[in-house]
Amino acid sequence: MKIRWIAATGITAAALAPCMVSAQGAPEAYPARPVRVIVGLAPGGATDIQARLFAQKLTEAMGRSFVVENRTGAGGTIAYAQFAKTAPDGYTLLAVASGFSIAPAIYAKLAYDPIKDFAPISLAAQAPLLLLSHPTVPVRSVKDLLVLGRAKPGVLDFGSAGHGTSTGMALEMFRTMAKLKVTHVPYKGTGQALIDTIAGQVHAMFANPLSSMPHVKRGRLRALGVTTAMRSKVLHELPTVAESGVPGFETSTWFGMFAPAGTPAAIIGRLNADIVRICNQPEVIDRLAPDGGEPVGSTPEQFGQHLAREIARWREVVKNAGIKTQ
Repeated sequence: MKIRWIAATGITAAALAPCMVSAQGAPEAYPARPVRVIVGLAPGGATDIQARLFAQKLTEAMGRSFVVENRTGAGGTIAYAQFAKTAPDGYTLLAVASGFSIAPAIYAKLAYDPIKDFAPISLAAQAPLLLLSHPTVPVRSVKDLLVLGRAKPGVLDFGSAGHGTSTGMALEMFRTMAKLKVTHVPYKGTGQALIDTIAGQVHAMFANPLSSMPHVKRGRLRALGVTTAMRSKVLHELPTVAESGVPGFETSTWFGMFAPAGTPAAIIGRLNADIVRICNQPEVIDRLAPDGGEPVGSTPEQFGQHLAREIARWREVVKNAGIKTQ
């Protein structure tokens, strides 16, 4: 009889388990199957590289596969719209970079709400952009570039990865805040913009350190400054643009992860705790360093606040620069 009573009790507990799970908001076994990590940009870029790094580390931490899927198109907005309709069960996550916060500023209508449709997990990493010039341009600092640009308005050509990209928007903010008249030459991606800057077809550009530092080290490009508010711990020898004559100038590339809105808080908390731990791993710190990147590991609330500030910042840039929304 005693054995039967234990068995019956076990059955009762099993029957009640779904109710307990529902009440708590997340199954204790999460994740019980592989998790997809959506990247709205092409493979091989900085966002994809970081997504794969964190997916690998989450796989190691949680004992289940975190698999990156690339869904390209319209600067990632197609993937974001699809993701916003995904079931909020923790088995589909979204890895994004700073372009996610730029899209609401340049697109008049989006098929998703960047705040309401996404649940922040963590701001995982940040990195500066570099302000670069071709070695033949007679400048060795941001201050020199400002003097040259003001003395010869309209002469300097700046390349970028394209309209609405982080490098293109950094340029728009720079020329507006510095009151410079320069020509914006948008390309279809960072690669071609770098090629033409190295060739001297354009005079300068903003670029991420991952793609540009190898060319700086070989003397093909000259690094003038970083775009973050404080000097980079990794590239500490470079002054900030703000301290070099454009007070208040600040922008960075950043990487973070979202779940769909409505995802149980317990799942968000579990993912956040592991991402924060991952950010403190020496291997991750070393992997981010070549990109000038520094791990962050914020709370979900801090990431949400960061996103709101970034969206407001880019809307102001678009307004001040007179950029037409699409």
